[in-house]
Amino acid sequence: MMKISDAQLKQLLEAAIFVAEGPLSEQKLQDTVLQELNVSQRRLQKALDELMLDYRPRGINLLKLASGYRFVSMDSLSPWLSKLWQEQAPRYSRAMLETLALIAYRQPITRGEIEDIRGVSVSSNIIKTLSERDWIKVIGHKEVPGRPALYATTKAFLDYFALSSLEQLPSTGLFEHQEADHMGETESAVAQSDTQSKRQPMVEDDQSDTDLLH
Repeated sequence: MMKISDAQLKQLLEAAIFVAEGPLSEQKLQDTVLQELNVSQRRLQKALDELMLDYRPRGINLLKLASGYRFVSMDSLSPWLSKLWQEQAPRYSRAMLETLALIAYRQPITRGEIEDIRGVSVSSNIIKTLSERDWIKVIGHKEVPGRPALYATTKAFLDYFALSSLEQLPSTGLFEHQEADHMGETESAVAQSDTQSKRQPMVEDDQSDTDLLH
């Protein structure tokens, strides 16, 4: 096998990650650009760690995401960098963001469980959009009558939000506090309604394809 110096190895890794269409994992690097080179896993990891340190003070950072390594611009520069593009960033409905948040924090979770928490039915368009973006997937079926699908987030979800694992998600403390407040308001409203003896039919989110900008 061919040999490569440490400086050349860092240059090669830097260029490979830069031109790649998506994040590159260590295994992917070994199977492609390093296939004919004598580079151990330990040496590869050392070079990647050094590259991450090299880019830390710069406007572009090298991050390790769920699917591998990728160059990203610093978050603090977003207000200025966004001026390079005419089109607006995608805007997501509150219903879709709440659904995605529940899947991320409560996975695996069924559609029915999401509806029980939110108090409204989940629009099919929301599930379709999240699936098409490869942010969620079906990982199995719950062993209850009807065997509903169990949803979970994907590596693509973590990559999009620049996360390497679910442990990097914000704390659920605020999320649970807001849910408790919502449930408290709901219970109060029910207690004040003496004439309502039956649960009202579930109302589906008013969610159309035009609500979600791709």
